[in-house]
Amino acid sequence: MAGIYIHVPFCKTRCVYCDFYSTTRSELKGRYIRALCRELEMRKDYPGGEAVETIYFGGGTPSLLEPCDFGQVFDTIRRTYGMEQVREITLEANPDDLTPEYLQALSRLPFNRISIGVQTFNDGILRLLRRRHSSRQAVRAVRDARSAGFDNISIDLIYGLPGETPDDWSHDLSQAIALRAEHVSAYHLTYEAGTPLYYMLQEKRIKEVDEDRSLLFFSELTRQLSAAGYERYEISNFCLPGKRSLHNSSYWSGAHYLGCGPSAHSFNGESREWNVSSLDLYIKGIEKGERNYGMERLDNPTRYNDLIVTALRTAWGLSLAQLEKEFGQAYLNHALRNARKYLDNGELVIEKDRLRLTPEGVFISDGIMRDLLWTD
Repeated sequence: MAGIYIHVPFCKTRCVYCDFYSTTRSELKGRYIRALCRELEMRKDYPGGEAVETIYFGGGTPSLLEPCDFGQVFDTIRRTYGMEQVREITLEANPDDLTPEYLQALSRLPFNRISIGVQTFNDGILRLLRRRHSSRQAVRAVRDARSAGFDNISIDLIYGLPGETPDDWSHDLSQAIALRAEHVSAYHLTYEAGTPLYYMLQEKRIKEVDEDRSLLFFSELTRQLSAAGYERYEISNFCLPGKRSLHNSSYWSGAHYLGCGPSAHSFNGESREWNVSSLDLYIKGIEKGERNYGMERLDNPTRYNDLIVTALRTAWGLSLAQLEKEFGQAYLNHALRNARKYLDNGELVIEKDRLRLTPEGVFISDGIMRDLLWTD
């Protein structure tokens, strides 16, 4: 299978924690859509003949596009790649964009999954993060999406936020469960260098949560969602039965994907490519028929390391047979040797030829993965 990721770089305002490429220059939207469709046509051979099964519109804020913009993109994909085998088409959206009228228009397009960037239901923290919506708008967006016929709704949450208490986090989880979102993505806040939130931390205007509270938040996340019938199929992703994100699961399973739009990444098993992180340079390059991008050929150590950090994130874990088949005995021995202390401590387990994290290992997963990487 193959996936198509489309990066929509437009935002009305910039959130203080975000380091994804975006711009507020909405006057370039028309040229962007034309360039995007041209890039999709230019790169029609990239999937290597594999059928496209997932399409994901991320950003930025894809919900700033008009239905007619999506129509142009879908027409291009249908004509260039075919959509007969597409199983999942996701739109990332901000709650305040999802009016009943907009949702009705979206329901007439091929979208069958909406990922709503709620982040928190705490209005004070939403204002600190410079989010455009309120908690009331977030609740209404989920309910209106349901009324418009969408039965695969994901909610994004962030925990470890400045000033957040355990009660705040418990309320966020309870609200997500009450809305019965089919999918919940919950990420610990990271302070990315160069973001306004990072500078606020450096200036001591806000305080980072300590490790004990982070563990408490993570434990409550797992406890509440598990009790409500959600399965954790990846470190930060939970779903009701049968509602895993097919597109994101393909990343963790090593599937190939084409990324179009400024800053979008692509992967074909042998190399990675990334488009320039500039809307101006992206558009000008495509208009000249000369895409501005970088590329990295993947050697065995890099491919092995990619497998470690993607497979171990998942509930199904790392196939040791696949590791040996693709990389040989030396790599398998390296992984098992460095996994030994975590196996002895009960933070990793081997079951049916698969190495996977235990619940105790999930919280220290970054350290475990780092120890298993090939560094020679």
